[in-house]
Amino acid sequence: MLYEVLPNHVRERRPALAGAPFYCNALEYGLTGDGATNDQPALAALVDRLGAAYLADGRARVIYCPPGIYSIRDAGTVWRSGVSLIGAGSAATRFLLSNEGDRSAPTPLAFWTTLQHGADRARHIADCTFADFEIDGSGVAMAEYNYLAKGLGLQYVVRGVFRNLYIHHTAATGLGCDFLQDSLIDGVVVVGCGRLDNGEQIGGAGIGVGIGGWGAVERLTIANCTTLANGTNGIFLELQKDYWAPPRGYRIIGCHSQGNRFGISDWGADGLIVSACTMTGNLETGFDVSARGTSGVAGTGGLLTDCVIDDNIRDGVSLGNTAGPYTVRGNRISGNGQHGYHSHDLGRGYQGPIRDIVIESNEFWGNGLDAIRIDHPMIDAVVLNNRIRNNGRQYAQAAGGVGETVRYNERSLVDRGANWAHDGHRGKVLRVGKAVAMVASNSGDELTLAPVRPDALTAWSGHVPPPGYRYELSAAPERRAGIAIAAAFDSATIRGNRIWDNHDTPTQTHGLWITERGSCVDCRVESNDLAGNADDGMRLDTPPVGGRWRDNHDDSAWG
Repeated sequence: MLYEVLPNHVRERRPALAGAPFYCNALEYGLTGDGATNDQPALAALVDRLGAAYLADGRARVIYCPPGIYSIRDAGTVWRSGVSLIGAGSAATRFLLSNEGDRSAPTPLAFWTTLQHGADRARHIADCTFADFEIDGSGVAMAEYNYLAKGLGLQYVVRGVFRNLYIHHTAATGLGCDFLQDSLIDGVVVVGCGRLDNGEQIGGAGIGVGIGGWGAVERLTIANCTTLANGTNGIFLELQKDYWAPPRGYRIIGCHSQGNRFGISDWGADGLIVSACTMTGNLETGFDVSARGTSGVAGTGGLLTDCVIDDNIRDGVSLGNTAGPYTVRGNRISGNGQHGYHSHDLGRGYQGPIRDIVIESNEFWGNGLDAIRIDHPMIDAVVLNNRIRNNGRQYAQAAGGVGETVRYNERSLVDRGANWAHDGHRGKVLRVGKAVAMVASNSGDELTLAPVRPDALTAWSGHVPPPGYRYELSAAPERRAGIAIAAAFDSATIRGNRIWDNHDTPTQTHGLWITERGSCVDCRVESNDLAGNADDGMRLDTPPVGGRWRDNHDDSAWG
């Protein structure tokens, strides 16, 4: 089948192609919506017909699918420029994907890719809208994971719009579209996608966008979307080739990401803006900037602002192997199981010091360990005007139990003989023989456990442990600081921060702590209020070298 090469600008006006209407009721063109008939062949034929008309006259067409269940079996539809697919609403128009006739067929609803169809800048598709319908991917089963088993899988799209969609339980990414230029993803809800991804494979996200194919600027806004319990990321941007320039032009605004492995991730953009989002209850990290993606390139130059990032099982904000800069400003980062903000080395990607990180005017409170933890060298960082209080909540001592008081369920452990501090084990690893699970929260005698993977019913990789079986919880770290520096932290500025603990039983042991592995050379540490921590305002296991240390309240050695 021959696909067109479309110009990017205004085309010559031509008469409408005879016999190719602009608005088609799908039921009048061979689709049935009865849930039994395979509607994929009729859909593909109609898309081809309308796509050919758009190529001939340059006027876009719309396929309207009235309420019904449209069965799409054993093949995806190769999409065409100028063809839009519109439903009657996500609860009314439902596309049911399945591949019972060919278990090797990934069966997306629509796709247009480089590998299968030769998509590139010259062979892109344009002027397509997908809106107001549901994609149910639960009927696709495969012997081996295939990243093409998406809901929508389009590459090289110009003026694409994805609006008011409900996509759920696809085998791979729900909305997995790459190289989107002048495009919009708005009001899309994605739940339980990536269900066949083991967490380490390509894709498996709610909304996943490959970037870099158009060059230095790709203009895409992702707004008002909700991603729940997807296999890897809720929303992520991923640079596809390590030799491509990380592109600018991406914005993620007003989205909610919950219960995924990662909430929102920047794996290779330049200047990504993430604003007014909520990232909560994700199994690893709320917001991740790292080199985990296909290209091994982390995002740089981004801005994370005005977000709520809380109750993630491990870290709130994680930076790994980015060269910087990056700005984290005006966020609430609270209740995360381990660190609020964590810079660390993930073992791949950029290995040099991170430059020009700004952590400004954030609220850090109730995180399990240090509010801000630096485990990767940094140069010229700024930590300015943050309020950091009541962290170090993972303070419970080592615990264990065995015998008749101990019972296990799919997502909990109950020990009637225990008397634990509330949430004192949150973020810890529970060990039961060879099995492990992560503690999401705890009461005095019950541990609530995080699912073993997003959308799972159990916290265990195998069987639920038998009653009475011995368990172990490690001790909390001895020191849990507001700001902990455990790597070279040179030419940095730490100014105007208020760091304290006002609980009756304070758990944030220090305001500022330079560990034995950390160092501060030529830093400016000024006008910080460190009064009211459990042990000391400041602990300097490695004395600083040079710089200015002055006007820090509750700091007798360096004030």
